Amino acid sequence: MLNYTSVTEFILIGFSTFPHLQLMFFLLFLLMYLFTLLGNLLIVATVWKERSLHTPMYLFLCALSISEVLYTFAIIQRMLADLLSTDCSISFAACASQMFFSFRPGFTHSFLLTVMGYDRYVAICHPLRYNTLMSPRGCTCLVAWSWAGGLVVGLVVTSAIFHLTFCGSNEIHYFGCHVPPLLKLACGTEVQVVAMGVGLVCIAALLGCGLLIVLSYAFIVATILRIPSAEGRHKAFSTCASHLTVVVVHYGFASVIYLKPKGPQSLEGDTLMGITYTVLTPFLSPIIFSLRNKELKIAMKKTFLSKLYPSSL
Repeated sequence: MLNYTSVTEFILIGFSTFPHLQLMFFLLFLLMYLFTLLGNLLIVATVWKERSLHTPMYLFLCALSISEVLYTFAIIQRMLADLLSTDCSISFAACASQMFFSFRPGFTHSFLLTVMGYDRYVAICHPLRYNTLMSPRGCTCLVAWSWAGGLVVGLVVTSAIFHLTFCGSNEIHYFGCHVPPLLKLACGTEVQVVAMGVGLVCIAALLGCGLLIVLSYAFIVATILRIPSAEGRHKAFSTCASHLTVVVVHYGFASVIYLKPKGPQSLEGDTLMGITYTVLTPFLSPIIFSLRNKELKIAMKKTFLSKLYPSSL
């Protein structure tokens, strides 16, 4: 039997290779975080105040915005603090909490995008049955199941990782408590089994949601192509544009993190790839939904801008 010294805290060294850029990163990420927070809260407030937006699509959009806020709160605040601090240590319990509170809204986000794809499928392919299939009770259940799914995945992944034994080095080569760098610090015979199990759970959840979205859009496209007028086709597709754009961004960056090939990776490369999903994706989501959704833009202008500039309406 080998004698291991158990790790009680970790050191996050994700930005240590950019010592001269840390202040610039801090200012950039702070501005992006504040914009993400403001954008998502503005979407939630607009939907809450504007009765014309009390529809299933905007209910799901509110839930999506809330999951974005919780995800960025779990990751970016700690990252900003570490960029200004010389002590980047994080306790064992805090590391586990960060992983859980980032994985839960992160996978809830994927489930909600799938639900929104189903909503668009019903609206376009079965418009006469829309009010029945997407009743208020049914929509509430879909949101609840999405959050429950994120909770289960978060608990499974976090419990599996933090039941491992960590020994030797306590330096996490990342800016947060992420699965791959933590697995490199674990020791014991069960590490490979846990790594394979966690990988299967994450990839199955992402790919499962992705395949359901692709299937939804296959039916949507087939239905749109049968619409005789060009104006009708454009109007039908425009209702899906913002959701489809966010799906492409979300899964594009997620695939970089979860589906990248195994092999030697530099700390700089891992950090920069992680930033794209952790900071850039939440930053782009409210922009895409606000700019590509005419109804939401009009409601924002009516609800907020009219109070500041009454003559603008």
